[in-house]
Amino acid sequence: MERVARRASPTARADLGLRGPDRMADLIHDLLVVGGGVNGTGIARDAAGRGLSVLLCEQDDLASHTSSASSKLVHGGLRYLEHYEFRLVREALIEREVLLAIAPHIIWPLRFVLPHSPEQRPAWMIRLGLLLYDHLGGRRKLPASRKLDLRRDPAGAALDERYTTGFAYADCWVDDARLTVLNAVDARERGARILTRTRCVHARRQDGLWRAVLRPVQGGPDHEVHARCLVNAAGPWVSRFLTEELGRPALKQVRLVKGSHVVVPSLFDHASAYILQNTDRRVVFAIPYEQDFTLIGTTDRDYAGDPADARITDDEIQYLCAAVSRYFRSPVTPDRVRWSYAGVRPLYDDASADVSAVTRDYAFDLDAANGMAPLLSVFGGKITTYRKLAEHALQKLQPVMKFERGAWTQRAPLPGGDLPGADFEGFLADLERRHGWLPGALAKRYGRAYGTRVDALIGSARRLDDLGRHLGDGLYEAEVEHLVRNEWAMSEEDILWRRSKLGLHVSSQTVSRLRAWLGRDHVDAGTTSSDDAVAEAPPELERFAHGPAR
Repeated sequence: MERVARRASPTARADLGLRGPDRMADLIHDLLVVGGGVNGTGIARDAAGRGLSVLLCEQDDLASHTSSASSKLVHGGLRYLEHYEFRLVREALIEREVLLAIAPHIIWPLRFVLPHSPEQRPAWMIRLGLLLYDHLGGRRKLPASRKLDLRRDPAGAALDERYTTGFAYADCWVDDARLTVLNAVDARERGARILTRTRCVHARRQDGLWRAVLRPVQGGPDHEVHARCLVNAAGPWVSRFLTEELGRPALKQVRLVKGSHVVVPSLFDHASAYILQNTDRRVVFAIPYEQDFTLIGTTDRDYAGDPADARITDDEIQYLCAAVSRYFRSPVTPDRVRWSYAGVRPLYDDASADVSAVTRDYAFDLDAANGMAPLLSVFGGKITTYRKLAEHALQKLQPVMKFERGAWTQRAPLPGGDLPGADFEGFLADLERRHGWLPGALAKRYGRAYGTRVDALIGSARRLDDLGRHLGDGLYEAEVEHLVRNEWAMSEEDILWRRSKLGLHVSSQTVSRLRAWLGRDHVDAGTTSSDDAVAEAPPELERFAHGPAR
């Protein structure tokens, strides 16, 4: 890791203004955003694009908690119709097509098959809900829902023979962690400063500004920063940040709900996903994942404790396996689970008795009374509506901060998303034509992850050897260095489990070689805590200033 840090640090220092211990204190940012999940990076991007000076700090890696522990869907939320959340579903359905247009490399259509289980919701209710789902958001790009004969449709082959009727509708798949990182990349390119592994430990209003103390989590000196406005986008920690770091009461609350997922070898050989009605009236998804696997989730359980410590339990694994086994010919048992993960969703607490009925909508708390420096706290939200949430956050701040530029993100592609005609297949064909030496699977993975920015990774390479050392399983040195220099990656967990999604595919030898490349020798990929993942990071000032070189 030191070899990369030494090479990148001069530019990173200049980018962050860290030329001396007091340099940050000399700067006044318009916004200090606390939280590097999808909402925080989305707000940072939107604000930077409006000409505001932005500093974002995240105590761990970008998307290291809730924003990488989702079901990886951009969807309206079919089941939310049962709770009469029509505004939320409509906004999410509209956003589904917006996001599909601005990030077609990491978001793509996915057909969902809903086998009809007669003992659950009646068929007429499902059909009515799907018709409403088709039209509520003004669907334009995705196909309409339809009834299926599962005795004839290929999706029926993997199901128990008693399921003869079903329904199909369309939503979208998203690489959730990359969505978060790409928002941060775009924010940086528009002038924002992004500090990972950096915690805001204290902030107070003084002389019309927020004066905040930022602390590198690996150690090193604290730095004081000044901002005209503070945005609390700390996700599951939003209420705790208000009371502990800001010393203020939390007038709104989040309800912490743990969602767990398991990954098993593929249960079917087609590209559709399933949405399965369970006996408790919840739904469970079975989604094609990483070519060779099926992703199953999610649970909904109230959670108490530190969100960073959330883990799936044995009974949650049993629950998900049992829910899927009701439908498939081949039962799914816990011993088939290859990987699992759990995340804590910070849902806005609407006092619902049923945890599954808690709203997925979002709310803001704006504290700007008597001309004080504004404090905006974000409660709730979901990945699908992150862009709209960010837009609404800036609308809340516009009257008190008096900036002039309006909304702009609806048609602005995320980095790598400016594919001609938003046509990924056409883009991939061109990529393979221009770089015929790339193996097909590698070209597709690069295209999906980096879109039109793949050439920044490939550079002048004309053969595989030009990508540097092959660390194993399709991971080349050029990609690792690109992720370290341009996407804030510091650990093998950052690289394998968030940015590349190679964690399920690599051998222990590949992990060891990557670990050695990063200059570390003691972390097990995919299982490290966030604190462990930075225990051997570069020297203190460079750790604080670590970010992509321009």
